[in-house]
Amino acid sequence: MKPKHKITIHLRESKRSITFEVPEGEYILRSFESQGEKLPSSCRNGCCTTCAVRILSGQLDQTDGIGLSKEMRDQGYALLCIGRAIGPLVAETQNEDEVYEMQFGKYLGEVKAKAGSPFDL
Repeated sequence: MKPKHKITIHLRESKRSITFEVPEGEYILRSFESQGEKLPSSCRNGCCTTCAVRILSGQLDQTDGIGLSKEMRDQGYALLCIGRAIGPLVAETQNEDEVYEMQFGKYLGEVKAKAGSPFDL
């Protein structure tokens, strides 16, 4: 039998917190859903930023994802859809647009700087 880890997610928008026990190695998003709690998500495979959280304490395994740069992960951001439980965790949901801008804003700025790009208004 796999050990279970206490995972707490603070939902910023609704100002509430949810805690569940998640078995070692299981996806956090999927586990919360199977226990009756829907968390923000979209692509479900680590490519977007809808399920992004900021880790307040603990850690998770997110080696399956490509949606966050190493810089963002080093700053404590994670994606719940591809995050696997490896120990106790406390995290807080983030504003998808803010995380997207932090992740991709510098690249979009470079694209916009080129004259005649499709991003020109």
